[in-house]
Amino acid sequence: MPVPVLALIALAPIVLALVLMVWLRQPAVRALPLTWLAVVLAAMSIWDMEATYVAALSLQGAVTALSVLIIVFGAILILYTLRESGGMETIQHGFQRLSPDPRVQLVIIGFLFSAFIEGAAGFGTPAALAAPLLLSLGFPPLAAAVVCLIFNSFPVPFAAVGTPIILGLTYLQDLVREAVAAGAPGLAFTGVESFFAVVGKWVAIFNLPMIFILPLFVCGFLSRAFGPNKSWGEGLGAWKFCLFASVAFAVPYMVMAVFFGPEFPSILGSLVGLAVVVWGAGKGVAAPARPFAFGAVAGWDPSWTGAIPVGSGPGHAARMSQLKAWTPYLLIGAILVVTRMPELGVKGWLAAQKLRFTGILGYPGVDADLAWLYLPGTIPFTLVALLTIPLHGMKAAQVRTAWRDALVCMKNPTLALLFSVAIVAIFRGSGAADAALNPHGYPSMPLAMAQTVADLAGAVWPLAAPFVGGLGAFITGSNTVSNLLFAEFQWGVATTLELPRHIIVAAQVVGGAMGNMVCIHNIVAVCAVVGLSGMEGPILRKTFAPFVLYGVVAGTLAAIFAF
Repeated sequence: MPVPVLALIALAPIVLALVLMVWLRQPAVRALPLTWLAVVLAAMSIWDMEATYVAALSLQGAVTALSVLIIVFGAILILYTLRESGGMETIQHGFQRLSPDPRVQLVIIGFLFSAFIEGAAGFGTPAALAAPLLLSLGFPPLAAAVVCLIFNSFPVPFAAVGTPIILGLTYLQDLVREAVAAGAPGLAFTGVESFFAVVGKWVAIFNLPMIFILPLFVCGFLSRAFGPNKSWGEGLGAWKFCLFASVAFAVPYMVMAVFFGPEFPSILGSLVGLAVVVWGAGKGVAAPARPFAFGAVAGWDPSWTGAIPVGSGPGHAARMSQLKAWTPYLLIGAILVVTRMPELGVKGWLAAQKLRFTGILGYPGVDADLAWLYLPGTIPFTLVALLTIPLHGMKAAQVRTAWRDALVCMKNPTLALLFSVAIVAIFRGSGAADAALNPHGYPSMPLAMAQTVADLAGAVWPLAAPFVGGLGAFITGSNTVSNLLFAEFQWGVATTLELPRHIIVAAQVVGGAMGNMVCIHNIVAVCAVVGLSGMEGPILRKTFAPFVLYGVVAGTLAAIFAF
């Protein structure tokens, strides 16, 4: 069968997922099992894969999904623990007192606080925390939702201490080793871990312009769309403060990405940035010369508001000192440094503690590892959640509530991840070199798509690469799963076109991050917390323009550095 036909067949399940979730508005927990079934049918009917081999690949994917789920659980658990202890309320109370100017509040909360929560937890949590806080400060609910979605972009590749890169690029490991062994140009690294570090560095470089553009864009958008004078200029009047915040975030972000790897840029960049900018805001550093306000609520467009009254939000009070409230996050940062720096010796020991699954269902090469102690969901997230109990003097009922709610919250992510990563595993396994497993000698599903796209796109592919990553996040709701789904495809296109593979993979990662702006899952979640259910369409239309802008900037940089 011709490769372009195989590519269309491989593409069909992705189109099915898109139709189910976008057109028919089906949740991922329904759409992805049906997509998995479509992939299974294609694998068995076209690639003639054995049913037990497909099952083995699905189980292999389940182990990878379990790694991600452990991280998700740990990240959610620390948030719920802080919610129950009063730590999160104390942190939010501290932000409420900083400045009455919405532009300053937007930068500190929507940009820096969201970036910190993304770096520490990821998986859609920033908007769920930041948007209600902006709402309580008097932001129109629609404005709070849109700006938090737009800012949920450049911190995402390094979310949950680097999960989108470290776990999202898992399936590239063998390809990287083969390329390094073959002396491929541009891949003269010491191993897979170094490849991840190089990708992380380029991701940060591609994100750097948007770290400076987005705060200005969002402030201008805020005054143009929601200000009484409908003026871009009023928002841009805060350009000095935006520049101050961007520099305070970008310097540690880039230092961490270039010198320390993909685990630290967002969490430590935002932590340093928050400290500097909060101090600066208190001192009036770079404060806007002229004030800005949204105007009287009575004059707002009715579409701006929803079920939650403006300014009501949760009433925040200081339940403890700010230092005590922030201590769990400071512990997370300290433990990460200790456990991620190889010179200290802890990293190697933790990484060696693995549950190994070899020859799943009797198929050699169908293997999976679960580094249960090295996963950040275990150390530091769950460990710090346990330490927070005595630190914040939590009662047994509060602890039970935090753990119960975290477990309940895992239901939908578990189902969605199990099926989505199983899809990826079948995609990859469809091109096995063993004739018994691949009787026609067909290329794998992602490789068939890569070869076809490479023939069609040619040298312009770097411009398109970020949008493929964005499509993956739009469909799956996750930068990590977008990378699991499309990283091998991007590698294949880069190989066929003789483009630098680390550049194209970095463009994929950036695309998966910017896709959070338009991801249906994130939009539905933020609508729920600000009382705008049913407004998903208008919000998507408002986030689509910055999504395209981001893709054009990232794609242009990828093209420049690829040639």
